[in-house]
Amino acid sequence: MSDLSQVQPKKKWKVRYSILLVLWLCWLFSFLDRMVITIALPFIGEDLNLNKTAQGLLLSMFFAGYALFQIPGGMLSDKFGFRRVVSVAIVWWSIFTSLTGLIFSYPLFLLVRFVFGLGEACLPGGSYKAIATYFPSKQRGTATGIQSTVNTLGPALAAVVAAAIIGLYGWRVVFIVMGLPGLAVGIYIWFKFKDNPKDHPKITKEELAELDEDVVVEKASGKKKSDVSFKELLKKPILWQMALIWFFFDITFWGFTSWLPSYLINEKGLSLMQTGIYSALPYLVGTVGVVLGGYISDRMKGNRKWVFIPNALAGGLALYLMFQASSLTMVIIYQCLAAFFMFLAQGGFWALVVDSLPAKIMASGSATVNCLGSLAGFISPFLMGYMIDSTGSFNSSFIMMIVALVIAAGIAITISGKSKDEPVNLATKLGA
Repeated sequence: MSDLSQVQPKKKWKVRYSILLVLWLCWLFSFLDRMVITIALPFIGEDLNLNKTAQGLLLSMFFAGYALFQIPGGMLSDKFGFRRVVSVAIVWWSIFTSLTGLIFSYPLFLLVRFVFGLGEACLPGGSYKAIATYFPSKQRGTATGIQSTVNTLGPALAAVVAAAIIGLYGWRVVFIVMGLPGLAVGIYIWFKFKDNPKDHPKITKEELAELDEDVVVEKASGKKKSDVSFKELLKKPILWQMALIWFFFDITFWGFTSWLPSYLINEKGLSLMQTGIYSALPYLVGTVGVVLGGYISDRMKGNRKWVFIPNALAGGLALYLMFQASSLTMVIIYQCLAAFFMFLAQGGFWALVVDSLPAKIMASGSATVNCLGSLAGFISPFLMGYMIDSTGSFNSSFIMMIVALVIAAGIAITISGKSKDEPVNLATKLGA
């Protein structure tokens, strides 16, 4: 008879898992709210009589506001805490999402998308600060990978939901409906989240002890990461290496995400519902990739860049094969492969960022990296729209996306790595 006293107790649900779940919902609604426009775009263009360049500018205006307020939003989270900033941000952008469906003027449409972007700009820095605050270093890659699944599920759900609602009620209703759930989530964060884990009523001593282990490692390695100021961080090459990687990666990501539905409708002749389904497929595949990227990165600690580099290049190759393919079947297969490799690279990249930056200035530091990605989000959709209008095809825009991925991988090679057994500590680089 087995000794029941030796049976291992079941793992308890930890506070950090609840934090991650709510953050995941925040990111999901942020992507739903920003991505439904990619499905609605052909109908908005027809309704407002817009050419591809004007449609591209409509996509880009969100990123103008998003880029402009990234760093200020991150600094606000570092100063006042992620709880207040994230809760206010999601309520803000949810209101402007609903207002989008009530706009009949193109200039006013541009303004609303810009102000909508200002609100969403506060989420990245605040959410990465929350992960760095509640998760020990050994789990940050997996946590960021799970959070990043919304980068895939968001566009996928947006494609299907938007196509269904637009088909039944028109493009305006989809924006009005999408703005509602975020209001409830924002209110929940305001009343339930705590900026300091020690203040959370449900956190256990075991969880706090895990977080304290990182402090011990920092002390043993020399200069503490928390001793590094944001001003010092801005002077260091490592921050700008990561920012430039993300800029070129997002040239591809936002070009691919923004124009894929229009590509399938205009170049491949698909119907609205077919486009919704086929646009969703690569992001569903990418969901597996982004979690896998974060998980693998946690097991390559010190060499996380090698999760990013080969997969970014593989994504570029798949994009090349996609626009060369003649049959619809092969286009769908290659777009799914491109998404899988790009999102796997993304999961590894953000694990590197979150595990490297000091928690004290995590919001400001990660927002700086994401700021350059937001600039890419502004440039890429508009530039692709202009290139499509100028050449009459999507080919040149695909080449631009491939080149951007190659450049991102090339910059990643220049980031110095550490041995697997050596703790990743950006402060060592900063203090050396």
